[in-house]
Amino acid sequence: MNAPLTLDARQRAMLAEMGVRVWQPKPPAPPPETARTAAVNAPEKIASFQDSTWDKTQKHSKNLPPDSTPQAAPPAAGPRPQDVALMDWPALQAAVAGCQACGLCAGRTHTVFGVGSRQAEWMVVGEAPGEQEDRQGQPFVGQAGKLLDRMLAAIGLTRADDADPAKKPAGVYIANVLKCRPPGNRNPQPEEIARCEPYLRRQVALLRPKIILALGRFAVQTLLQTTEPIGRLRGRVHLYEDVPVIVSYHPAYLLRALPEKAKAWEDLCLALATRENIEGV
Repeated sequence: MNAPLTLDARQRAMLAEMGVRVWQPKPPAPPPETARTAAVNAPEKIASFQDSTWDKTQKHSKNLPPDSTPQAAPPAAGPRPQDVALMDWPALQAAVAGCQACGLCAGRTHTVFGVGSRQAEWMVVGEAPGEQEDRQGQPFVGQAGKLLDRMLAAIGLTRADDADPAKKPAGVYIANVLKCRPPGNRNPQPEEIARCEPYLRRQVALLRPKIILALGRFAVQTLLQTTEPIGRLRGRVHLYEDVPVIVSYHPAYLLRALPEKAKAWEDLCLALATRENIEGV
């Protein structure tokens, strides 16, 4: 076989001017990399790839936002207003409205201070606002509130603001242990109760009720500083700040457990008898 024709650059240029195309063999491919050669060169190739990838990643990441945008943290709990124990009604209500002493302030629509006559001899204490209470800014609304109103009316009481305590129906003041709604109506947490309880204590001191009706586990356990269940505390007269306390079930619970309404009626009768005994002393 004849050896392939080899042309230098000057010859290829002359033929190109003449319009003659000359076939030239492709240069031989480099020999394949043997396993040994690949092993020798691997560290350099890996290092080169890592450096290239790192550079591209760094350049690309500078132009992209973070993978996840951090969510705004809820406001940190701040100090409770000073001198709660010395406040009058307007100052106390304003302090509650602006309170940020615990994280519940982040999700509330309204604080729920209390409702009813501030000259009332009866006080009802519940647990915490629910969804409707948070929307309206009043305790015990919705179906549970309607049931409570019927229970109170049965013993001659009303939540009307201008009710005369000497006439029937007599006035009652209604408040909750917590003034803000827990998210999703979850149970109050001990820290939240501890932050909010001084407001309730001041409400009791300003109202000076003759008797307190505590409704629901968290109201009962907060006032009496006990972990005993309501079933073991019913049927007795307790004290909070020297005020007689009668414990009973929360109206929302009674809506789910209808047979317990008979027990709640017994509790109301005990509260009424206790109040009448105080009157006769």
